[in-house]
Amino acid sequence: MKNISILLIAISLFSCTSKKKETTLPNSLESLRLEKKKVEKIKDSLDLVLTQIETKIEQLDTVKKLQPVTVINIKPTVFKHFIHIQGNTETDKNIVVRPLANGQITGVFVKEGQNVYKGQTLMQIDDAVLRNSISEVENQLSLATTTFERQKRLWEQKIGSEMQFLQAKTQKEALERKIKTLKSQLKNYKIKAPFSGVVDDVMAKLGDLASPQIPAVRLLNLRKMYIESDVSENYLKDIKRGNETIVSLPTIAEEIKTKISKVGNYINPDNRSFKVRVDINNTKQHIKPNMLADVNIKDYEMKNAIVIPSNLVQIDENGKPFVFVILKDNDAYKVVKKLVQTGKEYKGKTLILKGLNPNDQIINEGSRSVSEGQKVKVD
Repeated sequence: MKNISILLIAISLFSCTSKKKETTLPNSLESLRLEKKKVEKIKDSLDLVLTQIETKIEQLDTVKKLQPVTVINIKPTVFKHFIHIQGNTETDKNIVVRPLANGQITGVFVKEGQNVYKGQTLMQIDDAVLRNSISEVENQLSLATTTFERQKRLWEQKIGSEMQFLQAKTQKEALERKIKTLKSQLKNYKIKAPFSGVVDDVMAKLGDLASPQIPAVRLLNLRKMYIESDVSENYLKDIKRGNETIVSLPTIAEEIKTKISKVGNYINPDNRSFKVRVDINNTKQHIKPNMLADVNIKDYEMKNAIVIPSNLVQIDENGKPFVFVILKDNDAYKVVKKLVQTGKEYKGKTLILKGLNPNDQIINEGSRSVSEGQKVKVD
């Protein structure tokens, strides 16, 4: 009844005000001042009524005062944890080809950047002296062969001594072995590619003196590369051959998914680590040796896991981790504190081992500004 009376008074005052506006204002100063006082009283009464109405609205409209929050609906997912190490890209086929013989280089048949096949001749070393020696021995062998064949025929006819036959035979076979050795040495005067690849650097020039101590050509094959890194022995039980691995190459802004191909068995006593090798297919050949690489090796995986953003996990006064969830409470939601057991963390995500269930709704935005039992509204 009190509220109705207030409203009636407001309407009545409003009506009076309207009527006043319809009449002509007096011309005397005293009359105008009296009129002003009447209007001010009406205005004060309206302001009072307006304030009472707003107060009553605030009392009845409880939703308006609730703290707004956003929520995340918990759904099971796959949680993977990776360890991060660094390494350099390498290849087994990155060698400096050296001559096997001494002499002057008489031919250079490749240039930098050229693709070559296995066994292709890269350079020729002067072999004239060796060829002359082979020619001389071949002449000697021709004579020794003729002598042996004659002695053989005579021996078969029981003519001559056995010693003469054996000497001729020995002489012929010795010269044959010598020619075989010389021809084998002749191959050393050709510098050949030990595998197919690309010539990265031609170090020796035409006319240079070749020697096994002087490098001639750098040869690379970049199709198959690898990264070998040191991993702390603390991860020995978790790192196995075949583990999922993600390799990032910041220089070329590329990410490669691969697997561990080799796990070392030796613990280095200097840094308490073991070797891990990751093979990389480089069919485009855009990955070069000695590039910096970030290697992420999976050491833990759980399926149907509950994972939440790490920043939503809070610590209470007893040092125990907890999160805030919401429960339906009539027309609003109530904040409930849930203690949780956390597991591994990776890239801002934390694994929850105990305390949360699928379809729980945890508070996301606003989780740091609410308290247990508080009623909130969900945006």
